[in-house]
Amino acid sequence: MAADSYDGQRESARASGRFAAQAADSPPDEQVEASLRWAAKDLWPTEDTQESLTARLAVAERRAEAVAQKLVADQGRATIRQAVERDRSAVAYARAAALGGCSFCKLMASRGAVYKNARTAGQEANERFAGNASVVKFHDHCHCTIIPVFRGQQFQLSPHAAEWDRLYREYAQGHSGDQLRLFRRALAEHDRHPLPAAH
Repeated sequence: MAADSYDGQRESARASGRFAAQAADSPPDEQVEASLRWAAKDLWPTEDTQESLTARLAVAERRAEAVAQKLVADQGRATIRQAVERDRSAVAYARAAALGGCSFCKLMASRGAVYKNARTAGQEANERFAGNASVVKFHDHCHCTIIPVFRGQQFQLSPHAAEWDRLYREYAQGHSGDQLRLFRRALAEHDRHPLPAAH
């Protein structure tokens, strides 16, 4: 679906040349196993366990659903990200966050079409970038998508992302090491869409 979506957006943009997106590789078995082991880690009782088996099963089910959603969504996002990297007509991609998204996702979406690789996304400004895949981080329950931008297109932030950008510049920019906390506070006080509860 992600490859078809990319090809459709490319066609709509009338991008030059021929290119067909390919689905990204499935996540490694080790990643899937480790994720599911994490989801089920509290099923077996220990000396300190106080929750009932029913409660532990409910927690494991929620975690497993979150893990499965992230693994599937990450593969779709990787498909588009890799297509942008390989397609000569693609110049960048942007992140689109849900209105009820978390502060991190809203901050990433407010940056616009700066993503193509670690260098363009700000690797020099943040030493924690390691490899091109690190420029886009996604968490469990994340519904952010990637929007490809092609040569000749003018990318514009959505009205919501433009407002998030304004809040960042007014309340958080220039406060090194404290930007996300200040941005989160600004969203809580000024954004009409409430931040989600912690997962």
